[in-house]
Amino acid sequence: MSLDATDRKILAALQTRGRMSNADLSERANLSPSACHRRVQRLEADGYIRDYVALLDARKMGLPTTVFVEITLQGQADELLDAFEKAVSRIPDVLECHLMAGTADYILKVVAENTEDFARIHRQYLSRLPGVAQMQSSFALRTVFKTTALPV
Repeated sequence: MSLDATDRKILAALQTRGRMSNADLSERANLSPSACHRRVQRLEADGYIRDYVALLDARKMGLPTTVFVEITLQGQADELLDAFEKAVSRIPDVLECHLMAGTADYILKVVAENTEDFARIHRQYLSRLPGVAQMQSSFALRTVFKTTALPV
């Protein structure tokens, strides 16, 4: 299925205000409420809309420290990659894990209370990940820009 301009309006609106009512969304998309509802259902069924979530404020949740961790593995065998990915997915403080092309094999986005908490996360989880040859951590000083909205 391809997206038309109306689908894109709906997706853009829902990305910024996911809890808006169908009536408000239909006004923004210039559709009747029933037609808008059918389109949203189709976008959900076709997988364009994956989930609806609440985005929490990390600072208010006591997790103001963001650390990006570059990881290089000892090898590239499928078994090693699978074992690493399975283990890292179980670490509650890791928000994102990306397989990379370039110098690092993976980049993780980790949240922590402070540097001491990150040291705990490192000792308890990161240092025990399978197949790790090298790890480099970079602390974010300030978030300049952040969005979850994809360009539509």
